[in-house]
Amino acid sequence: MSTRKIENGILLMITLVGAVIWIFPLYWAFVTSIRTENHVVSANAGLLPDMLHLNAYVESIFNTRLLTWYFNSIGTSLIITVVVIVSGMMCAYALSQMRFPGRRLLYGVVLASFMIPSQALVVTQFVLMNDLRLVNTWGGIILPQLIVPVVIIVYKQFFDAVPKEMREAVLLDGGGEYTLLLKVYMPLNWGITTALAIITFIMAWNQFFWPFLVITSENMMTIPVGITQVNDAFGVFYARLMAVALLAAAPVAIAYLVFQKKVTEAVMISSGVKG
Repeated sequence: MSTRKIENGILLMITLVGAVIWIFPLYWAFVTSIRTENHVVSANAGLLPDMLHLNAYVESIFNTRLLTWYFNSIGTSLIITVVVIVSGMMCAYALSQMRFPGRRLLYGVVLASFMIPSQALVVTQFVLMNDLRLVNTWGGIILPQLIVPVVIIVYKQFFDAVPKEMREAVLLDGGGEYTLLLKVYMPLNWGITTALAIITFIMAWNQFFWPFLVITSENMMTIPVGITQVNDAFGVFYARLMAVALLAAAPVAIAYLVFQKKVTEAVMISSGVKG
């Protein structure tokens, strides 16, 4: 057997082992969610699914505020995604194509803000939201998450790579900056826009720390925070907790699977722009 075949076999085995390790928590969560609560903590509970009970899913949907948490997560995540993409695109266009005093300094501030961890701003953000009376509101969840410097950086790199002749041709025809952005640059970067939108939506959907701090009412909680409320006075219901966790992860998993090709293409395009 050739050395190349041995190396490929070893790589295949390592990949399979890694895949099993990665998928096992998801598998175990699913198996737990389709069991009864008594069977979950029973000594007879094995690795294989030995029953199919959907009581945990029924309890999660009808006896918790899951649908309300879904609504809050979808609403806040969509607003964050739209505002971040639109504002990031316009800011990047200005930094890339327009000439004005302080442009380099402003881009330096954007790069510097990319290096600051969001946790370092939590105290000041919370004080600001409290002063604005936005605690326990969508505004309190949304506003601090609108700062996403990486979106501006990626867009600017793409705009910098667009040939200047296209810009000059539009300007000679009487077009303005909005015409350039909406009719020239935007149609060229739908792949990157799609990727950034999906990534931003997933990040906003999975955000836990900030919504956990700014929201105390169950009716205003998002999915990640709401999961922490799925308990009972007599202890934790593991099957129901796993069911809620899987239902919470389902939308972002489905979104990624549906747009996986677009994301891959956009990552390749953005990598080429960076190069």
